[in-house]
Amino acid sequence: MSVPYYVSPEQVLQDRADYARKGISRGKSLVAMTFKSGVLVVAENPSKSLHKVSEIYDKIAFAGVGKYNEYDQLRVAGVRHADTKGYTYSRSDVDARSLANVYANYLGSVFVHEMKPLEVEILVAEVGESPEDDAMFHILYDGTVMDEEKFSVLGGDADSIWEKMDQAWKQAMSIAEGVKVALKALSTSERELKAADLEVAVLERESTFRAFRRISHDELVKML
Repeated sequence: MSVPYYVSPEQVLQDRADYARKGISRGKSLVAMTFKSGVLVVAENPSKSLHKVSEIYDKIAFAGVGKYNEYDQLRVAGVRHADTKGYTYSRSDVDARSLANVYANYLGSVFVHEMKPLEVEILVAEVGESPEDDAMFHILYDGTVMDEEKFSVLGGDADSIWEKMDQAWKQAMSIAEGVKVALKALSTSERELKAADLEVAVLERESTFRAFRRISHDELVKML
């Protein structure tokens, strides 16, 4: 009788993490940041029909990098969860923190128990009544949750983009200033991005009901 091939649990999890990171790194990056009037999300995405940034609920946005079909399924599940909770209890009971915990539990379960992990990183952002109430939760492929305060970077060459953002980010920036900072951070010495390469959306604090708004191409061109 042959002896089954043994692989340590640590090696299995390391291999899954390496696999997920490689898949995510091949995707295009995304930057989210707080600004004067709410939360701004800027993604490198030349597609006009496949969105990386979407609305989840009244004041909550979702963004993802990696495999589109995988993070879009997470987006749909998040919308259903938020709608069900808001209908069952109250719209005010739906918040980014609880939604981020749901995502973290699911991603962590898939990472540990399934053969292939999800090749995604996602962001759940919420605009509050004041800048101190704004929230951004960066969730990794293994379910790790990071509570970001000033800005968050997902996918691609995240380390170098993070360094650029750390140097350029300022408190109480306007939308136009934030877009310019994000554009500079996402661009490289080999390739400078333009308005057509970006997908931009905001969560605006002044909105009384639905805070999510997409920035049109024409508006983006004027900002830049």
